[in-house]
Amino acid sequence: MSNKLEKKYGLLTAICMVVGIVVGSGVFFKAQTILEKTNGDMPLGILAWIIGGVIMIFCILAFSVMAQKYEKVNGVVDYAEATIGGKYAYMVGWFMTTIYYPTLTSVLAWLSARYTLVFICSVNPDFAMHIAASEGGCVYGPECLALSCLFLVASYALNALSPKLAGKFQVSTTFIKLVPLLLMAVVGTIYGFTHNMAGSADSILIENFKTASGNTSVLFGAVVATAFAYEGWIIATSINAELKNAKRNLPIALVSGGIIIIAVYIFYYIGVAGGADVATLQKDGATVAFTNVFGNVLGNILNLFVAVSCMGTLNGLMLGCTRGLYSVAVRGYGPAPKVYSEISKHTNMPTNSSVFGVLLCAFWLVYFFGANLTPKSWFGLLSFDSSELPIVTTYALYIPIFIFFMKKAKDVNPFKRFVLPTLAVIGSLFMTFAAIYSHGIAPYQAAAAEGKFSCPVLFYLIIFAVIMVAGLFFGKKKSTD
Repeated sequence: MSNKLEKKYGLLTAICMVVGIVVGSGVFFKAQTILEKTNGDMPLGILAWIIGGVIMIFCILAFSVMAQKYEKVNGVVDYAEATIGGKYAYMVGWFMTTIYYPTLTSVLAWLSARYTLVFICSVNPDFAMHIAASEGGCVYGPECLALSCLFLVASYALNALSPKLAGKFQVSTTFIKLVPLLLMAVVGTIYGFTHNMAGSADSILIENFKTASGNTSVLFGAVVATAFAYEGWIIATSINAELKNAKRNLPIALVSGGIIIIAVYIFYYIGVAGGADVATLQKDGATVAFTNVFGNVLGNILNLFVAVSCMGTLNGLMLGCTRGLYSVAVRGYGPAPKVYSEISKHTNMPTNSSVFGVLLCAFWLVYFFGANLTPKSWFGLLSFDSSELPIVTTYALYIPIFIFFMKKAKDVNPFKRFVLPTLAVIGSLFMTFAAIYSHGIAPYQAAAAEGKFSCPVLFYLIIFAVIMVAGLFFGKKKSTD
C-alpha cells in the first residue's frame, strides 16, 4: 500500500460532483419544511432560498480563491492548515470526519429509502396498503430503516471498491436528477398560471403568492432549512488531490456549480407553487405537485427520478466519508495514522478510512431515526436535528479561516483578499445566528410558555463538545512512515 492518490477526475466530473452532491435531496425534503417554517408564505420562502444561495456563493467565492493557492489532500482541511495551522486543521478534519460527513450521509440514506418507498407504493397498491398499516410507513417504518441500511452499504461498496465507477455514477445521476427539477420548473409554472385555484377566479400561482404575511421573524428558520438543501459543495473539495489541474478546475467547478444550483432551486420552488395549493404542499410535501401537474403515470416516473437523485447525493456524500479519517491521518493526526493513511494498491482508495466512515454513518443513522423520526425520541433531551445543526457548525468553523486568510494572503489582490472573505464572514455569522434563533431561542421560548424546557442547540453543543474533546486525545502528531 501507498499513501498517494492519483489524478483521475476532470472538470465535468468536478462540476457534476458540486451540483450532484448538493442537488437531489434537500430541494425536495426541505421545500416542505420551508413552507412550514414560513407558515405557507410563498414569497418569504423564495426570499429564504435567495438568502441561503447568496451565503453559499459568498463562501464558494472565498474558498475558490484559496483553491487557487492551496492543493493537498482535502480542501477545507487544507485551507484551515494553510491559514491557521495544523492543530486547527486537525480539529476541523476531526469534526468533518466524526460529525459532518456521517450525519449528512445518514440522512441521505434515509431520504433515498423514503422516496424509493414512495415510488414503490405509487405503482404497487398492495405494498402501499402494507406500508400504510405499518407504524411509521415510508418515514420511519421497519422497511424504511432496512432500506436505508442497504443504500448505505451499497454506496460504501461503490466508493470503496470502484472510485472511478462512483465518479461515473455521480455524473449520470446529476443529469438524471435535473430532469424532474427542470420539468417542474417549466411545466409547473405554466400549469400554475393556466389553472385556477378551486373556488377562486385567480390562477394557482397568483393565489399562492397572495399568502405573504409580512412576518419576517420566521425567515431565520426558513434560511437555516435551506442550509441543508445548499450544503455539500464543500465536500467536492475533498477530491482536490485527485482532480486534474485542480488549481484551475476546482474554482470553476465550485462557482459554476453554485450558480446552477441557485437557479434550479428557485425556479423549481416556483414551479411547485403552481402544482398545488399551499395547504396541500405543507401537508403532503412538494412532490405531490408532480402527480397533479403530470398525472399519475408520468408523475410517478418523476418520483422515481427523485429517488435516484437522492442516491446520487448519497454517493457524493459517501465520497467525503470514505476520505474523512484519511485526510486527518495523512497529516499524522488521529487514531493510528499509519493504518488510516494507507491506500489500497488495487482500488487507489483509503480502505481503512472507508470502513471507519461507514461505521460512523451507521451510528448516526440510528441517532437520526431515534431523535427525529419516531413519535417519542429515543434519546430524550439529547435530541437535535442532525440534518441542520452540523451544517451550520461548518459556517462557524469557516469564520476563523476567512479571517486568517485576510491576514496572511498578502500576495492576493485586495478584492480577493478582503472583500470576498468579509462577505463570507457576514454570511456565515447570519447563518449561525439564524440557527441559534430557530433551533435554540424559539423552541426554548415555546417550551417555557408551557412550563417545560427544550433547547436542541444546547444539547447539540454538549454532544459536539464531547466528540471534539475526544478528538483532542488523538491530537498529537505522529509519523506515518
